[in-house]
Amino acid sequence: MPPSRRAHLVEAAARLFEQQGFHATGIDYILDVAGVAKMTLYNHFKSKEDLIVATLEWQNTQFMARLQAHVDDGRSPQDRLLGIFSFLERWMGSNDFHGCPFVAATLEYADRDHPIHVAAATHKRNVFTLIQALTKDVGHSDSRLLAQQLLLLYEGGLSVGHALDAPIAARQARRAAEALVSAG
Repeated sequence: MPPSRRAHLVEAAARLFEQQGFHATGIDYILDVAGVAKMTLYNHFKSKEDLIVATLEWQNTQFMARLQAHVDDGRSPQDRLLGIFSFLERWMGSNDFHGCPFVAATLEYADRDHPIHVAAATHKRNVFTLIQALTKDVGHSDSRLLAQQLLLLYEGGLSVGHALDAPIAARQARRAAEALVSAG
């Protein structure tokens, strides 16, 4: 069954926002690429900002499902935990990688109370929550501290890897994570 017009519009807009940025991507261009009428947009969303929030929520759901499936492939709790970095490296090395849309959203919508910033920050909290659950599984003495440190490594690898077009940054972040996990 084909996706609904709303879902199709959200998916098309998400791709365009990721490739071109939120402010730089115009509604008319989104509608043209999605092949939907302006009325379809306004039947589902009050504004472009509402569409952006919907794309971030959709991307969060998709991303977290892929990340969870990847870490679930790990044989041991440590493999599962460190799997977040192999996932990151695979994502950054793909042709679909244009940087983190959630980081981009927080930069383009810097007001922390803005609904777009809130949606992006929710994703980052979801990643942290997953990492923290995985740190508890490895039996680290301070799982919250380790999760905070691993999130910083994950985000740093993501940012440096994107800025320098160097997916190897994720591998280097994994090596640092291995040292932290072993130390605990």
